[in-house]
Amino acid sequence: MNSFTVLNSIIIIGMIIAGICTVVIDDLLPCIISMAVVGTFVAIEFLLLSAPDVAIAEGAVGAILTPVIFIIALSKAKEKKKAEEKEDK
Repeated sequence: MNSFTVLNSIIIIGMIIAGICTVVIDDLLPCIISMAVVGTFVAIEFLLLSAPDVAIAEGAVGAILTPVIFIIALSKAKEKKKAEEKEDK
């Protein structure tokens, strides 16, 4: 077994664990973070498979852009919920 196979296996196991965490965790912010971890592992896997253009795109979108958009949407939803609760009182 060479080092490429070992590294590839570690990355795939990391993707699986982070994916399971994304589905199982109840709180939204840790789910978003674990989704970003999955995107990072996928980008690293593409890099190992000699697809640097796809790795850059996945790193930008899957690991950075999508989680940032979700975090902004989550914070806006929490602000709106607080404002609605404040109006009800």
